[in-house]
Parts: sequence; C-alpha cells; structure tokens
Amino acid sequence: MTPNHHLDDATLLSYSAGALPMGLAVVAATHLERCVACRTHLHEADQIGGVLIQQQRVDAPTEAARAAMLALLDAEPTIESLAPPPDVVAERDPDRLPSALQPWFGTSIRALRWRRVAPGVQRIRASGINGGDLMLLRVAPGSKLPLHSHQGNELTVILDGAYDDMLGHFGPGDAADLDGETTHQPVTSPGLSCICVAATDAPLKFSGWIARTLQLVLGF
Repeated sequence: MTPNHHLDDATLLSYSAGALPMGLAVVAATHLERCVACRTHLHEADQIGGVLIQQQRVDAPTEAARAAMLALLDAEPTIESLAPPPDVVAERDPDRLPSALQPWFGTSIRALRWRRVAPGVQRIRASGINGGDLMLLRVAPGSKLPLHSHQGNELTVILDGAYDDMLGHFGPGDAADLDGETTHQPVTSPGLSCICVAATDAPLKFSGWIARTLQLVLGF
C-alpha cells in the first residue's frame, strides 16, 4: 500500500544532514522503507547536500558548481537509489517489524511485550534514546485519544490499523509529521487495533485536567 501522508521537506533535509534527534530519525527511516516518493526527495536532498559541501571548499561558488547543482535538481534518481534495502522485502510479513525498528524493539510484532498505560492503550518505550522519546503504541479499535498539541515535534508512522483526526485518514505506512502548531485528537478506526511508532523531542501538551493528570502519571 502506497502511503498518502509523507515526511515534511524540513524533516527530510534534517534527516539527510544527520541533524534529526535520534527518535525522530528512527521513525523517519521507518516511513522511508515504505515510501518511494520520500526516498526520491531524500535522494535529491543528499545530492544537493553533496554539492553544497563541495562549494564550502572554495571561496565562492563557481559557475561550474551552480551548473552541477541545477543538473542534480533536474536529474531523475536511478532505480537503484530508490530501491528499498534488501531486507525490507521481509517487511511484507505482517508479523515482522520494519528493519529501522528492529534494533530497538526486535523483529516480531507477536513477540512484543506490551504494557497497559491507559484503557485501550498499550505502550513499549525504547531505552537509550537521547534528546526525546521513541515508543510503540497499540490502541484499541474505536478509541479516542486525548486532545493534545506539542511543545516540540512529533513524528508518527502507522504500522497496522488506522486512525482519523483533523488532518485526515492515516493508514499503514502513513507519516504524521507534526510541530507545535498542530492540535489534534486521533480516533482509531473500528476493526483492528492501531499499531504505530511515535517519537517526540519534547513532551506533549494535553487539554483538560484529567488528561494532564494522566500525562504526569504515564510520562507522555
């Protein structure tokens, strides 16, 4: 299934430059495994970054350097550059986690040891993440999460199931790339639990005293 929601251009540029916080980079890599469109844009960002590095080695950009950058912008990426890593083919197995997540959570979804943190919500939090948080979430079908905004950035990729919010419908492979300007309330679709991987670089901001109390207890 082709994703309908993608990484923001600023996220792709930061990922290309190695400047994303660790958790956000892991989630971005998870989306890139499934999304040809974002791999295309990443290829372009990598190519442009290479030209910019070359330009820094001289006092001023030359006409040749400018021409090289324009040529890269116009060039079509090769099939090899857009192909997923060889082990991503195994991602078709519904029990296998994307390869970007395996160092943090293992390979098998069935083998995950979930921890209940709220009615209908289970979580596994990765350890060793610097500068933010990385977690797997499993939310029961038909559940409404608390309305919240963000003190920083939140990046979520759906692994299974789906949810809807003010930004649209998010299904497997889709990325919700959100900043501090976004307030939303995901509602999971009926039928299947929604399993997703999410990363933040700052705590969420919940509306209402009950949700804020839960935040203190659960550590979101």
